[in-house]
Amino acid sequence: MDIALLSVSMNVYSTQRIANEAKNLGHHIECIDHTKCSIKIGGNKPQVLFKNDNILDAFDAIIPRIGTKVTHHGASVVKQFEMNKVFSTAHSANISKARNKAKTLQLLSNRGIPIPKTLFSIDPDDIDQQIDILGGAPLIIKIQEGTHGLGVILAETKKSAKSIIDTFYKMDTNILMQEFIKESNGEDIRAFVVGDKVVASMKRTSDNDEFRSNVHRGGSTSAVILTPKEKSIALNAAKHIGLGVAGVDLIRSKKGPLLIEVNASPGLQGIEAATGINIAKEIIHYVEQSCRKKRK
Repeated sequence: MDIALLSVSMNVYSTQRIANEAKNLGHHIECIDHTKCSIKIGGNKPQVLFKNDNILDAFDAIIPRIGTKVTHHGASVVKQFEMNKVFSTAHSANISKARNKAKTLQLLSNRGIPIPKTLFSIDPDDIDQQIDILGGAPLIIKIQEGTHGLGVILAETKKSAKSIIDTFYKMDTNILMQEFIKESNGEDIRAFVVGDKVVASMKRTSDNDEFRSNVHRGGSTSAVILTPKEKSIALNAAKHIGLGVAGVDLIRSKKGPLLIEVNASPGLQGIEAATGINIAKEIIHYVEQSCRKKRK
């Protein structure tokens, strides 16, 4: 099978792991930098051009690893492959959907998946009431399209919350606000979903000076066993967003597990190290199975 791995560089750990496992299983795989791809439409036939070659008919499947800053263009590249009947582990529309935290939480809350109390607004004249609706400070403020814990701020007082929110509004930055779940205590859980199963899960714990538990923020990791409820939330979240490969982030609260985010391009390094599970191989098996079903 010929596979295109849409990633900006082979120097990225996750890209290397997926490529190596595909080769180990006998497949031809190429790293295609989607930021270097051009899309030509109109005329006789659409094209996806990479290094002046049309690669639209060159692959049986694609694995998108689209960076946040180029979501729009990357999703357009994925869309062109989709329209050419090439299998993708994530549909273009669902990549874009997952990148917007507010839209993701709107959809999942509507499907009955538990989330922290959340509010988003663009009204700079109503900040006091917005904070009060969530029960006051402390509260979490998030940029809607942040990643790796960037753009996630803990406002410990109402005064600081008002200042931060007002600044974001004046910068025309889309944010959301969430209640602070004190008992989560700087910990969250990443469930890695491939196809219709959770293939690995880890607990991420922040250091003493940091409330964010992301590995990129210096958090530590360890393997964790999910409860049946946590596993159900992770699988349903990936299904409702429409992602064949997803990282689903949860926290444990007094009210039970709560979903906080769904990642369309989850990293492999931290969770493979924490669990010892070959997730890259699971992804390639999923591509194999999906392509076989598609040919039937």
